[in-house]
Amino acid sequence: MKSLVVFYSRTGVTKRVAGAIQTLLGCDVEEIVDLKKRGGLFGFIVAGKDAMLKKHTPIKPLEKNPADYDLVIIGTPVWAWTMSCATRTYIMQNKENFRNVAFFCTAGSSGIDSTFRHMEELSGKKPLAILGIMTKEVVKNQSQAKIQQFAKSLGI
Repeated sequence: MKSLVVFYSRTGVTKRVAGAIQTLLGCDVEEIVDLKKRGGLFGFIVAGKDAMLKKHTPIKPLEKNPADYDLVIIGTPVWAWTMSCATRTYIMQNKENFRNVAFFCTAGSSGIDSTFRHMEELSGKKPLAILGIMTKEVVKNQSQAKIQQFAKSLGI
């Protein structure tokens, strides 16, 4: 099954998980780049507000077409109990091109279940697998077993 990992990461935590999944599955990977500046404390606050309001944001054009893949694995941090604005934009722009999806997210505290629910509703696809990881697990290198189980559940 030809697979693509697509992710957005403001701080690098979700990027670490995406890299681990890509390494385990040997699939293509692409980072979603938000063209709105979201660095620092002010960026963090605006990001949460924008996510809560379910706003879209301009993203850098991507090189890989999800229609070329059997499975698109979409990753996002949890912002205000939902996906990041860049992930929301990506899904909206590409949902007609998804054959199958799987989702993963990283969270500082809560919102994993609601994030997956929102991703499923927006994409119109039931994910083949989901993976929710707490930020502290990634930072302390305690997420590998969960990532391996996620990859295994995809049967690739």
